[in-house]
Amino acid sequence: MRGTIDFLFRHGYSLLIGWVFAEQIGIPIPSIPILLSAGALAGTGRLRLGTSLICVVLAAVMADLVWYHLGFRKGHRILNLLCKMSLEPDSCVRRTANIYVKQGARFLLLAKFVPGLNTISPPLAGIMHMSLRRFLLFDAVGTLIWASVFLGTGYIFSSEIEDAAERIVTLGEKLVLLLAAGLAGYIFYRYAARRKFLRQLRIARISVDELKQKLDRGENPLIVDLRDPYDFEAEPEIIPGAIHMDTSEFGEKPNQFSPAKEVILYCT
Repeated sequence: MRGTIDFLFRHGYSLLIGWVFAEQIGIPIPSIPILLSAGALAGTGRLRLGTSLICVVLAAVMADLVWYHLGFRKGHRILNLLCKMSLEPDSCVRRTANIYVKQGARFLLLAKFVPGLNTISPPLAGIMHMSLRRFLLFDAVGTLIWASVFLGTGYIFSSEIEDAAERIVTLGEKLVLLLAAGLAGYIFYRYAARRKFLRQLRIARISVDELKQKLDRGENPLIVDLRDPYDFEAEPEIIPGAIHMDTSEFGEKPNQFSPAKEVILYCT
């Protein structure tokens, strides 16, 4: 933290703008230490709090506008690309789409506080064809809340942050190695869980041809279409005899189907 504070002091607002823009555009460099450092510098009179807040909001909104236009023009391909880079790509698209369906533009107000949703929310707004004026309003307000929280925290606890920075420097490489080990362990856990899930899924999988053969033989299994509402509205075609159901509704009533009848699920 001490190095971050000194580096920010030497380069000023240009570093603040560039760093926040880079993080919001998708480069994995956390902005929170920079915001806390800028707030601490403002608390000691070496930066202006109001100017720092304006710089952060402008940088973040400019990056979000890039993603908004990509989502608006490229559609679900952008969301699928971002979700492939997440630790849970199988549920990423469904989860983010459900957030929009339930919350509308309000999800932009707190999106920056949620890892992953921070980057996905601007293109999602474009995909859903939210008006540019509405997007700018909610995105700017959400960014203002986010920046104010961390800049304000740094400003209020400026002296404590300086002291904490000194203690972090004394820990040196041990702290870095501990944090790196924790992150690596979490990523490995998520990867192992995902591989296990995919192995189980392959065992229980049925191909399109196999389903067609079952239908031709008159077996008539119960087919459940679990596509998300926005996917279903875009392509309302359905397998003959299937019923459409939301995943949350299916999860709340796992015993609603006869155990004697085979149930086949499909989604996107």
